Formats: sequence, C-alpha cells, structure tokens
Amino acid sequence: MATAIRAGVIYALIVFLIGLIFGTVRVLLLAPHLGETLAVSLEAPVMLIASWFVSRWCLDWLDVPRTVEALNGRGRLRGVDVGGSLPRGARGRSMTEHLASYASVAGAIGLAGQILFATFPVVQFWRR
Repeated sequence: MATAIRAGVIYALIVFLIGLIFGTVRVLLLAPHLGETLAVSLEAPVMLIASWFVSRWCLDWLDVPRTVEALNGRGRLRGVDVGGSLPRGARGRSMTEHLASYASVAGAIGLAGQILFATFPVVQFWRR
C-alpha cells in the first residue's frame, strides 16, 4: 500500500502544480475577458487531460500493485486531496461560501473536474 500512497501523493502534487499554473492563467488572463464560466470551461478539459496522463504515468512509473489494499489506499488519498481543495479562509471566503460557489455553473464544472480527477487513478488501475 505504501507504493500506492506514494503514487497518489506524486499524482496530487504534479496535478496541483499544473493547476496552479493553469489556474493563474485562468484567473488573471482569461476570466476578466471571457467570464468565469467560459474560462473554467476552457481550463477544465486541459486539466483533465493532464490529470489522466499524470495518473497513468504515476501508476506505471511506480508499478503500483494490482491489489484491493493498494486501490483502497489510493481512494482514501483522493478523498483527502479533494477535501484539501476546500479553502480554509482562502480568497477571503468561508467554508459555507466556498461550498455555495459550487451552485454556479463555473463551480459545478470545477467540482465535476475534481471528481473526475479523483476517479482517474481508480479507472486506470482497473484498466491495467
């Protein structure tokens, strides 16, 4: 299970760094000109494609064993990662305000992307 957790941590960190770059571009360059919904709609597919390939690379590179224990460890890590996306005072919003932001179209797209991000390792684990 240690290999699966290591792969999950590497996956989360790499995708976080990619998201930091794309998120900065989205917030500073795209959203002011195109609007939040269109900006998120353009960013989400790129992030999901990157997540898919990074997940596959992590599974292959670390040769994560095909066991239920490994899959369970990765699933728990995904829950921690998605839960970690909730800000603790980030951007001046409370937890309630952050959760309410998922009711917008842009927020729903972002939440759907996070859910897909979390499922990619599981899908690829089963495909191997």
